[in-house]
This record gives sequence, C-alpha cells and structure tokens, in this order.
Amino acid sequence: MVALAGGILGLLLGSFLNVVVHRLPKMMEQSWAQEYADMQGQEPPAVQPLNLLVPRSRCPHCEHQIRWFENVPVVSYVCLRGRCSACQAQISPRYPLVELATGCLFFFCFWHWGPSFTGLAWSGFAAALLTLALIDWDTTLLPDSITLPLVWAGLIASSLHWTSVPMFASLWGAVAGYLSLWSIYWIFKLLTGKEGMGYGDFKLFAALGAWFGWEALVPMVLMASVIGAVIGIAMKFSTGLREGGYIPFGPFLAGAGLTAMVFGPEAILHFVGL
Repeated sequence: MVALAGGILGLLLGSFLNVVVHRLPKMMEQSWAQEYADMQGQEPPAVQPLNLLVPRSRCPHCEHQIRWFENVPVVSYVCLRGRCSACQAQISPRYPLVELATGCLFFFCFWHWGPSFTGLAWSGFAAALLTLALIDWDTTLLPDSITLPLVWAGLIASSLHWTSVPMFASLWGAVAGYLSLWSIYWIFKLLTGKEGMGYGDFKLFAALGAWFGWEALVPMVLMASVIGAVIGIAMKFSTGLREGGYIPFGPFLAGAGLTAMVFGPEAILHFVGL
C-alpha cells in the first residue's frame, strides 16, 4: 500500500514534470534576453508572464485551456484518445509516458526504502534525473537550477545518512565527477578545437558522484558512453542526428544514474561486459 501510494504520488508529480520540461527552457531564454537587454541598456522585450504555475496549461494548437478533469495523469489521455477535446489535435504520447515513468520510479523507491526520508530522497533524485534527461534531449541544456541543487542534495543526504554512501565518498565523488569530465572536455578541445560536451554534463556527473560515491563513477560513465555511442551510430545511419551531427550526453548519464539506483552500480559493470 505504501508503494502504491508512492506510485500515485509519482503519477501526479509526473504531470508537473511535463510542465517543467516544457517551460523551464523557455523561462531560461526569457531570463537571458532580459540580461542581454540590461547589459545593452535597452528595454527588455515584451513577453507574456511565464513560470511553472502561470499561465495555466493550454493546447498549443487552439489555445484551449486544459480543465482539471482533462489533466488527470494517464487517465485523461486515454479517455481523450490522445486528442485535444476542443480541436482534436494529436497530443504527444510522451506526456502519459513521463507520468507512467515517474509513477514507476516512485513506486520502486517507496517499495524498496519504505515511507522514509531515504525513500523520499531517492524519489526526488529520480524525478530530477528524468527531468534533466528530457530537457537535455530536447534542448541540449542541463539547467543549473536542477543540477546544482542535485549535487547539494546528494551531499546533504549522505551527511544525514539517508543514503548508504559515506560522507567522504560522497564529497570526493562530487569532486571527481566534475573534474573528470572537465578534464576530458579540455583535452578534447585542445586536440580538436571543438567542444565535446557542455558544462552541464560536469555538474550532472558531480551530482551522480555525490549520490553514489566516487567508486560508482567509472561504471556509470562507461554505461553512458557505450549506450550513447550505440544510439549515436544508429541515429547517424538513420539520419536522425540533429544539425551538427551530435547527441547530448546528459540523457545517458541520467539513464546510468537511474540504473545504478535500481540495480546498483556493480550491475552496470556486468551490463557493459566487465
């Protein structure tokens, strides 16, 4: 029953995560435009107020305001047959899939750790990783407003014994996670003159180090690299790569983190054949 309650909570939060994934990059763009205008001594561009709560969700095709009974996780999508009730435009199936994924992750966390601070902490960790993976895949952005709190949350959870990772391993996991990808970034840039990844990847890997300890970093980066390479090659042959011929690394780091949460970092080594 506790796990079921956690799953329902995850479904509800998954609906909110869809809003975060859609709006947070737009909010960042508005903030950058505001900062640029201030630096140039210009009037900021006139934009509609936008945050995670305002305005209320609307159909992007006909601007129909979503009513509460049209926003019940998964159920509303099924009842509406995946279409807007006003204009019958197709609704992306990603919305219910995100809700289901969040519900399943929360169900696992509450089933595994029970109704405890540990269960809540890992549920929040899972929600943050899922959000980061989707935003990075869509926009190649890993917002500091999520990655940096995730680093601190891992360190705090370790210090309060909400995770099984000692504080020493958590602290140096964060340090090693950041510096390892930072070093690879600069070596690659010096050799090729190109940027192989973004600074958000450093911060996300630092967060994984804080949550799992420095010993888990190698298995996780191996898994992320192997899966990323396989998917990248497949997309190259299917001409599915975006302009510039690259795919973001963040979703694969996030996937490795979720795998480590569910199966343990040691299982990743077996997955990649080591």
